[in-house]
Amino acid sequence: MERKISAVAALMGMTAIILGAFGAHALKKHLTIEQLGAFETGVKYQMYHALFLLFLGFNFLLDEKSKKVIFSLVIIGVFFFSGSIYLLTTKSISGIDFKPLGIVTPIGGALLIVAWGILFWRLLKKKQ
Repeated sequence: MERKISAVAALMGMTAIILGAFGAHALKKHLTIEQLGAFETGVKYQMYHALFLLFLGFNFLLDEKSKKVIFSLVIIGVFFFSGSIYLLTTKSISGIDFKPLGIVTPIGGALLIVAWGILFWRLLKKKQ
């Protein structure tokens, strides 16, 4: 499980850097400052959670079940949170109105909060 989590963390981090560079260079001419800021927020949260997964993959204080649950929550949470932000902010380029997907952004955020909460709780309850 550790190898899988760490590999996904690396992929998520790599794509965050690619998307960040894409936003800073290619999208700069097409999006408003507010849209670029929102896009950057999606990139930041993706990178934060790539690092979170890397930590999770190398953490030996948690059992496999906890790791699987946290891993799943983070993957879905980033997909919903950052993914919806990417789609919502690039409407002017794609021409597709993804506004109905706006509801998944806070759901993704909630899943990320739950993942951190489970990590906190499991570490707190870990027997020495």
